[in-house]
Amino acid sequence: MTREELKAKMEEIDFRIIASVGTARSIYIEALGCAKEGAFEEAHAKIAEADAIYAGGHEAHQDLLQLQGEGEEMPFDLLLVHAEDQMMSAECFKVMAMELIEIYEKRLSC
Repeated sequence: MTREELKAKMEEIDFRIIASVGTARSIYIEALGCAKEGAFEEAHAKIAEADAIYAGGHEAHQDLLQLQGEGEEMPFDLLLVHAEDQMMSAECFKVMAMELIEIYEKRLSC
């Protein structure tokens, strides 16, 4: 693969990651809003929906790892740094959302 082809492939993968995990993060936030209103079934459904979308970003990230595993020399890519930052942010939102949903469930069931 030429350097230009690799750069184009990396950009496409980076944007797939950003789009997937950004959407997932937004849905994790929506799940919190549902829990805050006492709609726990909907909150859990949104977590599951977001998890499925997040998985698409994770799969794209694995595509990059596959390229490197095939011996492609991966150039520094600030867009990839941003994509990975967004992945970690979405993962953090998921953990926080799940914890807060559990707290809301306990609090509102008393």
